[in-house]
Amino acid sequence: MPPVLMTESTDAGRRMHLLSAADVTRAEVESWMHRADTLRQMSRADCRKILADAVVAALFYEPSTRTRLSFETAVQRLGGRVVTAENALENSSAKKGERLEDVFRVVGCYADAIVIRHHESNTMAEAAPHSPVPVINAGAGAGEHPTQALLDVYTIRRELGRVDHLNVCVMGDLRYGRTVHSLLTLLAQFRGITVTLLHPESLGLPDTLRATLAARGLALRCGVSVETALAEADVVYQTRIQTERLASQQEAAGVERFRLTPDRVARLKPTARILHPLPRVDEIAMEVDADPRAAYFRQVENGLYLRMAVLESLVRG
Repeated sequence: MPPVLMTESTDAGRRMHLLSAADVTRAEVESWMHRADTLRQMSRADCRKILADAVVAALFYEPSTRTRLSFETAVQRLGGRVVTAENALENSSAKKGERLEDVFRVVGCYADAIVIRHHESNTMAEAAPHSPVPVINAGAGAGEHPTQALLDVYTIRRELGRVDHLNVCVMGDLRYGRTVHSLLTLLAQFRGITVTLLHPESLGLPDTLRATLAARGLALRCGVSVETALAEADVVYQTRIQTERLASQQEAAGVERFRLTPDRVARLKPTARILHPLPRVDEIAMEVDADPRAAYFRQVENGLYLRMAVLESLVRG
């Protein structure tokens, strides 16, 4: 597991950067969820006043559809403007060897906040102290994706009415899946959570993360059959295999055993919910989409409002 990304705050206690789920407090999570609910109910005209004179830079060194468009839409819904660098690894001064510290120094002269996806797991944390404006981690290598975890927890609360005292089944690529790393880290803030891990043999949680989660009191269990885990689950968090990060295709051997099909979904409780950070490849059968327990497209919409809340908090304080 890469080094944990640190989150910094100002001397006055206001959060400066959002880089890691490890440093987000439960109070912050609940505050952002509450604000997301409020923003959802506000008129668009009122929302557009919130960041009316703000500029947010979106720097994406890795491909992204949902996260990039979600953040850009969130800024625009709040009345701000976006300057963007898509495919920044190839189409920016990174191609010339510019260090991320200098990128933050420069872009911080233009924008009031920086949203960044980077291909390396810890470079963002090392560079963020050099930024004069807030930096938001929109995905860092195989490390973390904290705003995805925040919207996941927000979706759980909206769908089930609570986050405490739940059985959560996490399936797929747990080794390279940064969304899983951040979600489990965030769930350690809540009470009575039991997490069942289902994955190909070589794609389990990194040992260091597993030890950290256990030390924080998150109950992890493995060795349970897929059928048993699904029958007991309140939340199923399915993920794709991160084929772009595999050392070899052999790491994904046996992944078909963890595919969600209508037959398997039939084992779920009527109140259970299925989440997925997307994009989906073939780990959830298309037929499952029609099941009311499939919440992954509602999850996408929730992410817009949660990211609006985070942007408002960091830019306006």
